[in-house]
Amino acid sequence: MLSQVWKPSLLIRFSMLFHLGAAIGVLIRPDAWVWLLTAVVFNHVVLTLLGLWPRSHGLGPNWSRFPAAARSRGELALTIDDGPDPEVTPQVLDILDHHSAKATFFCVGDKAAAYPELLREIVRRGHAVENHTQRHAHSFAFWGIAGFATELCAAQRTLAEITGVPPRFFRAPAGMRNPLLEPVLARLGLRLVSWSVRGYDTRTSDAAKVLRRIERRLRPGAIVLLHDGNAARTPEGVPVILEVLPKLLARASRAGLRPVTLSKAAV
Repeated sequence: MLSQVWKPSLLIRFSMLFHLGAAIGVLIRPDAWVWLLTAVVFNHVVLTLLGLWPRSHGLGPNWSRFPAAARSRGELALTIDDGPDPEVTPQVLDILDHHSAKATFFCVGDKAAAYPELLREIVRRGHAVENHTQRHAHSFAFWGIAGFATELCAAQRTLAEITGVPPRFFRAPAGMRNPLLEPVLARLGLRLVSWSVRGYDTRTSDAAKVLRRIERRLRPGAIVLLHDGNAARTPEGVPVILEVLPKLLARASRAGLRPVTLSKAAV
């Protein structure tokens, strides 16, 4: 995608003006510095909490469900994170094929480089590969602009060189970020995506419980989060996604819901 002009959210614009006002306030009323500093710290706490809330829109655009047109068509998204995984991903692809469903794979650059043929197979079967950073660092939410730019650009290059298709969408590790991410996304022409439904399939080994969590919120426009990488396993050693996905797709079909890629819904 083409780079875009960064348009700060209302909250970010307010924070910028607030910081400027606090600096001027200290010059005018030096004795009020404690109160002004407290207010600035409170503002930073609010911004931090919003960054740690994956579905928040306060820091900038964030696709947490499909737009109205896609909802009216009965479309939903299956987004599958943290792969590719040489054991799990091929089985996920077979399940999707069996149900004639399309999915969006948020892939980690380093893993993609290790299994390039698997990544190309994802695209060959009609699914989408999107940017989930190059290394999936757990400290990602606390980085600055330079760190974000380096990490996202590396993943863009890796994924585009393997598949021939530059990613259009980005998901942060665990969905967490900070206000400095949005300018980088705008420059790279990437759209931030979170989710509206998740089953915690990296933490819960009970596939039935994961499925119930998802089914409760399964509706047109839903963006479902699952994992082929870092997947929890059932007591029998089966990756949870492999137990959940066939039943989830059958449930979606009965409800008249059609899983499509994020790019398809954006049309």
